[in-house]
Amino acid sequence: MLAALLALLYFDYWVEQHTQGWVDFSSVQPGAHFGLAGVGLLILLIVLLPLATSEVGHLFVAEQIRPYRFLAALGSGLLPLHAFLTQFPWFQHIAASTLAFIIVFTMILAAIRRASGRETEQAITHMAGTVLAMLYLGGLAWFLIAIRVKHSSDLRHGFQGSTQAVVMILLVVKFTDIGAYFGGRSFGKHKLIPWLSPGKTWEGLFFGLITASLVGLACSLIWPRALSTLSWPKALLFGIIIGAVGQAGDLLESLMKRDAQVKDSGSIIPGFGGLLDVIDSPLLAAPAAYLLFSLF
Repeated sequence: MLAALLALLYFDYWVEQHTQGWVDFSSVQPGAHFGLAGVGLLILLIVLLPLATSEVGHLFVAEQIRPYRFLAALGSGLLPLHAFLTQFPWFQHIAASTLAFIIVFTMILAAIRRASGRETEQAITHMAGTVLAMLYLGGLAWFLIAIRVKHSSDLRHGFQGSTQAVVMILLVVKFTDIGAYFGGRSFGKHKLIPWLSPGKTWEGLFFGLITASLVGLACSLIWPRALSTLSWPKALLFGIIIGAVGQAGDLLESLMKRDAQVKDSGSIIPGFGGLLDVIDSPLLAAPAAYLLFSLF
């Protein structure tokens, strides 16, 4: 899994380097041209999101909310595609209206799907469930792609998207899990939320966030050009915040799984469970990362 991820991210970087000039920002700053960003990441998400969205639909069924999984998967794939297109100046003028159209059109398709069978019972829950399943993953993935393709209006000092920025988010979130695991195993005594996630401890969380801050600092030192907006204090703060949000994402999925009374969201990945069990934390961290990169 790690090898496939790194290969796609390297492909993502390679495509950008070999398509310089395809994205023209000369209207913002003369001579500003960029390569095509986010191709590898978009491929990864389009493959994974429909499968993970189906797992979300499986969790919803436990509460008698039955989203149309095909429509939810279609919508969840269109959202990162929308984010990918925002890197083009010609698309930015219609980006907001297109995003609203995708969300509303998915809801309308769900209503048509229900009406096609001449059924009115649970029409609202089908429509609401389809939109929620789409937004839960597709909406979060939108931010991940948006980080990758972002070009600030201040091209000299503002944040510019890069493969390294995405890798930094993934490393911070996953190393938070690693630090929390070993810190909790060694020093954990006080349960964090015993009724929801008995294995998590306050000590584990503390060590996880310390690990996250150090990984954030390391990334800013290794890739100073790609992460030029992150000074070392900002990098430490970035690691702590993103690590904390990633842990909140784990707890959110635990809440959903307990409600559905299942141990894992699926069984597609032996030893881990479902795709949702693997990608929930990075996706939940993406909106916070997008905000921090914009502020910094």
